[in-house]
Amino acid sequence: MRLRSYTLPIVLSSCCLCAVTLRAQTAKHEAPATSREERAGLHSGPDWAVIEPHLPNPDTATAADLEVAGDVLRARRFPEDALDYYGYAMARGGNISTLLNKMGVVRIELRQNDLAREMFLRTVHVQKNNASAWNNLGVTEYSSQNFRAAVTDYRRAAKIDKHSAVYHSNLGMAYFEMHDMDTARKEFALALRIDPKIMGGSAESGGSTAHVVGTQNYAELCFEMARLYAREGKPGDAILWLAKAGEHGYDIRHGMREDSALVPLLKNPEVGIMLANIDGLRGRRAVAATTVAPSLGSSSPSQVQVIDTD
Repeated sequence: MRLRSYTLPIVLSSCCLCAVTLRAQTAKHEAPATSREERAGLHSGPDWAVIEPHLPNPDTATAADLEVAGDVLRARRFPEDALDYYGYAMARGGNISTLLNKMGVVRIELRQNDLAREMFLRTVHVQKNNASAWNNLGVTEYSSQNFRAAVTDYRRAAKIDKHSAVYHSNLGMAYFEMHDMDTARKEFALALRIDPKIMGGSAESGGSTAHVVGTQNYAELCFEMARLYAREGKPGDAILWLAKAGEHGYDIRHGMREDSALVPLLKNPEVGIMLANIDGLRGRRAVAATTVAPSLGSSSPSQVQVIDTD
């Protein structure tokens, strides 16, 4: 999935090729519904002029065609219209659990966490073995910092689908936020065995399963990933994650000295160059901090990536 910003990312996981990165919301900071003026503005643009003539008639089209229209509208960034067409598809007899789950995904993308949670609760009520919906419900709990509830939901998803790297990665993120590092590392390791690229934040996208790939404590997460790779005998990957940790302010020199799996890498020439570069970067930041007022948006909030599993 191609991320639109480098701040840290949550992902939806499937087989379609369309990705979305969004700033994760909390229950205390729900985004307002799109106003009529905003929606009218979207409808006045060239993209809508291309799409609108090809939209199926809600009164005569099949549920399948209406659902596809919703998918297209969502991919083209017309979320409110996508919700309309998913609703039309449901009225025409479409699969209720699938459509509710997709509607919840749109609510996530609109940063309407409470509404998204309601959609996923309704989905699992209709279809108790919908692994994607249980996972997505966990994402809404995670976004509200209800990490224990998120763990319960993710575990339900993983029990239904034992071969999803996303669910175990999300579990790892929840345990990480609960400061249960041993369990977090176990879940990350399991996710990586299923999909070695799962933590890269570059999955192909589209739409129905959410994957948490970021955190406010991103530097610490990166260092934990470096420790994990070092313990698994993958020094190249460990160095890549050490670089990310250092770039985001983690004192990796001290951290490496304290970790038996990482300390041998201090003798690696590539690590020596990396540490020198990070020291230089830290020095430039210190100088800049004395002349520039700190930014109110300097932290790295969680984000959500959305990819398809359909």
